[in-house]
Amino acid sequence: MGAMSATSPVPSGPPGPSEPSDPRQALPIRLNVDDSDSPADVVDALFLGRFATGEQPHSHSTTLDRVKPAATLLPAGAHVLRAAKDDDRRAVLAEGDGWTLLVSRWNRGADVTVTARDADLAEKILREATDGAKDDPEPQPENVTMGFWYVSPRRGPHRTTRQISAGTWEEIRPNYTAPVADAMDRLMKVTPDDIAGRLLLLHGPPGTGKTSALRTLARSWRDWCQVDCVLDPERLFNDVGYLMDIAIGEDEGTAKGRWRLLLLEDCDELIRGEAKHTAGQALSRLLNLTDGLLGQGRNVLVGVTTNEDLERLHPAVVRPGRCLARVEVGALTHHEAVNWLGTEEGVGREGATLAELFALRRGTPAAGVPGSRAPEAGLYL
Repeated sequence: MGAMSATSPVPSGPPGPSEPSDPRQALPIRLNVDDSDSPADVVDALFLGRFATGEQPHSHSTTLDRVKPAATLLPAGAHVLRAAKDDDRRAVLAEGDGWTLLVSRWNRGADVTVTARDADLAEKILREATDGAKDDPEPQPENVTMGFWYVSPRRGPHRTTRQISAGTWEEIRPNYTAPVADAMDRLMKVTPDDIAGRLLLLHGPPGTGKTSALRTLARSWRDWCQVDCVLDPERLFNDVGYLMDIAIGEDEGTAKGRWRLLLLEDCDELIRGEAKHTAGQALSRLLNLTDGLLGQGRNVLVGVTTNEDLERLHPAVVRPGRCLARVEVGALTHHEAVNWLGTEEGVGREGATLAELFALRRGTPAAGVPGSRAPEAGLYL
């Protein structure tokens, strides 16, 4: 597709003393499109035209995480001007008397934005478009709402939510060796009044149940803390804009005084001893978020999981006072593993990890046990 441009008329001279300035004349509009743009990108650009020229100077928007499948997100009498569907989203441009509306849908969520000739009309049309469209699934006692942050090539830093199943701590406590279970007992009971450090560190070999413990922690803390998992942590601390969106940006939870726990899984390179050399400013920004200026006044905790040994972690990460908790999640002892499995068959003398035990229960011998083959790690990484 070749480049395309459209430019509004440019005034021949400045307005006279009593002549009002026309934004459509003072602000030339040019749209350039090439073969890297999709039809949905064109729809986005067309939507901005009336707002940019000042014909519709007021805008209202909202984001819905879950939309009913049958909802059109269009008010009564809307006239559809453009509709485009890409692999990851759908865009619809519609108009009515004095207003223009853009619907951008992805998976189960949507962004809805309205421009209008006045603020009341923009708010009214947005309310009509979204009325009854939000789909709230029936909450399940065993589920917890978790947020997921990632950078979208089209939408920038973005957060979506999902219902995640999580057992109670009493149900999964036998999955952990005694010292770990004792440490997690205390952590599960933490309240905002108990917070003395902003960093939660879970370290230990793969397959020991660190992720499973974090899901249960989200359930235990759900009355006072929103848990968000960062899907691209390697980018978070190397992209200042992304970090500021997560750390500083207000959302419904923090606006009401709730705490947030940001989960960063498998961050070995970020926090190991040589991280300052290999990760540049990333480690410094992590530490700044936990107890530096960036974290001041924000109810934000950072949870990090790593497969590294404690001795290999950067001393700044594990210094006294920085960690709310520092738990080494290891394998169950031979005695604990046998009690968990109900048999000695397949259990080595040094015990077994949680992933190995689940593999043995399924009849798939675990890696590291004589005559074994690698298990499916599942949710127990």
